[in-house]
Amino acid sequence: RHLVFPLLEFLQERQLYPDEQILKAKIELLNKTNMVDYAMDIHKSLYRTDDVPQDMVDRRVEVVARLKALEDAAAPLVTFLQNPNAVQELRADKQYNLQMLNDRYQIGPDQIEALYQYAKFQFECGNYSGAADYLYQYRALCTNSERSLSALWGKLAAEILMQNWDIALEELNRLKEIIDSKSFSSPLNQVQSRIWLMHWSLFIFFNHDNGRTQIIDLFNQDKYLNAIQTSAPHLLRYLATAFIVNKRRRPQFKEFIKVIQQDQCSYKDPITEFLACVYVNYEFDGAQKKMKECEEVILNDPFLGKRVEEGNFSTVPLKDEFLENARLFIFETYCRIHQRIDMG
Repeated sequence: RHLVFPLLEFLQERQLYPDEQILKAKIELLNKTNMVDYAMDIHKSLYRTDDVPQDMVDRRVEVVARLKALEDAAAPLVTFLQNPNAVQELRADKQYNLQMLNDRYQIGPDQIEALYQYAKFQFECGNYSGAADYLYQYRALCTNSERSLSALWGKLAAEILMQNWDIALEELNRLKEIIDSKSFSSPLNQVQSRIWLMHWSLFIFFNHDNGRTQIIDLFNQDKYLNAIQTSAPHLLRYLATAFIVNKRRRPQFKEFIKVIQQDQCSYKDPITEFLACVYVNYEFDGAQKKMKECEEVILNDPFLGKRVEEGNFSTVPLKDEFLENARLFIFETYCRIHQRIDMG
C-alpha cells in the first residue's frame, strides 16, 4: 500500500480529481500504515483545523510503544551490526554466523526474528532507509527461505520508495531469479508473484535509464507474457509503449502484434488499439485518431506521464518520443503496402 502514495501524488499534481477526494484517499490509506504523524498533517489540512480525532492520538501512542518494544527486542543485534569490527567476523556460511552470534554475543533466533519485525515496523512508519538496511542485514542471517523472500520484497519496496533505481533494479533481478527457480512453493503462487513483480517493476522501468529495453526483456518472456494474458492484461499497455518508443524494435515486435490481435476481446486501450490499427487492420485514419487518445493516456498515466522540469517548462519526455515514433510507424507501414504515395 505504500506504493500507492506516489500514484496519489501524481493524481494530485495532475488535478484530475478534487483535492479533497485525494486527501481523503490518502488518509484512508495511511490509516492502514503506521505513518500516524503524516496522517495527522493531512487531516489538519483537509479539515483546516489544528485538532485531530482521538483515535489518531491513541493510535500514535500505540505505534510509539510498539516501536519502542521492537527496538528493545532487536537492540542486541542492532548494536552488534553497528560495530564494524564485530561485523567483519561474519562469513558467507550462515550456520557458522548463527553459532558464532549465539556463543559469543548471546544473540539467538529470537533476536534475529526481532530484527525482521523491527525492520517491517520501520517500513510501516515510513522510515524506508532504516528498513532497507535492517532487511539487508536480516537476509544475511536468516535461514528460513519464506522469510528471506518476504524480506527481499520489503527491501525492493523500500528502494523504490526512496527512488534508488539502480539498487531497486538489482533487487528486482534477485527476486526474479528466486521466483523463476524450480523450488517455488506452488505454481499458482509463482504466477501471482510474477504478476506482483511486473506491477512493482513499472516504477523502476519508467524511471531507470535503461528501463524501456529491460521491460521488454522481462514482460516479453513466455512465462511472464502468459501471466499477463491470463491475469493482468492491463499490463499490455506498458509493454506496447516500450515497443513503440524503443528504437531497436527487435524481431519480437511481430510476435507481440499477434498477442495484441489475440487479446483484443479481453483488453484494449488507445495504445494497444493504435498498434492494432497500424499492423492488424491497416486503418491509417483510425491510427491517427488513436494517436490523440494515446497522448491523453500518457499524460494521465502515473508511470508514462512522468514530468521533467526544464527551467520554467515542464515536459513529459515519453509523450514526445511516443508521438514521433507512432507517426513513423504509420508512415513506414503505409509505404510498405502502397506502390504510390501522394507527397501532399
